[in-house]
Amino acid sequence: MSTATKPLTGGWLVVVLLWFVACLNYLDRILVTTMRGSLKEAIPMTEAQFGLLTTVFLVVYGVCSPLGGFLADRFKRSHVVIVSALIWSAITWLTGQAKTFDQLLWARALMGLSESCYMPAALALIADYHRGSTRSLATGVHMTGTFVGASLGGFGGWIAERQGWSAAFSIFGWVGMGYAIVLAFSLRDRAPRATATTTTNVAATEPPVRFATAFTSLLGHGAFRLMLLFWGLYGVAGWVILAWMPTYLNEHFGLSQSVAGFSATGYFQMSALVGVLVGGYWADRWSRRTELARIFVPALGLCCAALSLFAAARAEVLGLALGGLVACGLTRAFTDANMMPILCLVAPERYRATGYGILNFLSCLAGGSMIYVGGAMRDAQIPLGVIFGWSATSLGLCAGVLFWLARTRRTAVT
Repeated sequence: MSTATKPLTGGWLVVVLLWFVACLNYLDRILVTTMRGSLKEAIPMTEAQFGLLTTVFLVVYGVCSPLGGFLADRFKRSHVVIVSALIWSAITWLTGQAKTFDQLLWARALMGLSESCYMPAALALIADYHRGSTRSLATGVHMTGTFVGASLGGFGGWIAERQGWSAAFSIFGWVGMGYAIVLAFSLRDRAPRATATTTTNVAATEPPVRFATAFTSLLGHGAFRLMLLFWGLYGVAGWVILAWMPTYLNEHFGLSQSVAGFSATGYFQMSALVGVLVGGYWADRWSRRTELARIFVPALGLCCAALSLFAAARAEVLGLALGGLVACGLTRAFTDANMMPILCLVAPERYRATGYGILNFLSCLAGGSMIYVGGAMRDAQIPLGVIFGWSATSLGLCAGVLFWLARTRRTAVT
């Protein structure tokens, strides 16, 4: 085995390296939502246009995700991660140089394009390294990086109030470009096992992954089609919470921009950080008895998350609203630790990244559309509490789809 192809890190060290990338991935994308006042003051825009900044990111991110997943199945996953991180960090810096709404919108679109390659490649790489009872927990540990990044996004509002809205984009852009260079020297794909001669020879004779073949294979499975329905509903609920909760706390409870930003992202994301670890550990332990544990754990969590979000949207006391937000973030996150492990149950190994990219496509398209609709509804004076009530309903429907998927899998096994 040549030095060029020998992996330099073990499975858990790969998770650690990718954790920081995931943190930057979500921090960079969420910055805009935490500096609404400063941004609108510098670049005049309507509420619908402000929502469009996140919508265009999600639409481009979603449309390009299948391609990003395909690239991770066709080429080295580690290379896809490194190039993606380098490019989106450069675009983060570029976003801070925007002077008009159109320039800002184009920067957000380019951000969506560059970030779309990361998550399918990273989760598939983790699944390559973690093939047994550590898969859900390893995925969960990686996903804590996304919640920490989203929580740190609250610094965007804080920096914007003190140094101007563009400063945060410049700072985090340079940090990301520096870390991409570190990854170039430390991150590698999982090498084939030296003892698995037969498996290696078969893999060597397999034709290269082709997008049309992967797409047809995946969509031919009823279980994968159920996952599409689930991930679309999940995206509607999740992105509405991330995009509009800071504004809801600001207006409904009179919090300042920075306090509302830290409260919305901090309480929700920090509880979610705990949730992905609990959900990952629980699913791994339960999976020793049944593989359906990776489906049951997020389904049960989403039932609790739906009730908690509905309670938070109806609360008239800040403490109760934050309590509901914490409970929602904690139990909703069971899904994030288990989505790729569930996909590993229903998709061929060589198409995992493409499959995740297709799921992201529908999720982001649905979620991005709802964020824009939410902005338009605000322009029509419809309360945000009503919108969050609809998001809670989406989470409940997600749980129902997962129970349906578990029933389908049980029937297939028997």
